[in-house]
Amino acid sequence: MIENITRVISLYDFYQDLLTEKQSTYVQSYYEDDLSLSEAAEKFSVSRNAIHDSLKRTVKQLEEYESKLQLLAKFNKKQELINKYKISKDSSILDQLEEL
Repeated sequence: MIENITRVISLYDFYQDLLTEKQSTYVQSYYEDDLSLSEAAEKFSVSRNAIHDSLKRTVKQLEEYESKLQLLAKFNKKQELINKYKISKDSSILDQLEEL
């Protein structure tokens, strides 16, 4: 569950500019501000189901962006290589970084 929330927040960080204002607001409220569906529904004067459906569609959309653009995957790979380099100081790792 925590991994899923962390993934959605990470995807949101990369792709938030591709979302509508309403989608962004719902994601921020639910995932970042940790409001429940009911609290978010009350805050935006919509039904709990409307928030749930919008979040579900938005997360699917974020995953589709990631499957096409791979920004999060590339970022994670770069972080992994940087951490390996810090430990080993192997310059061949820097070459791998440049290839990404």
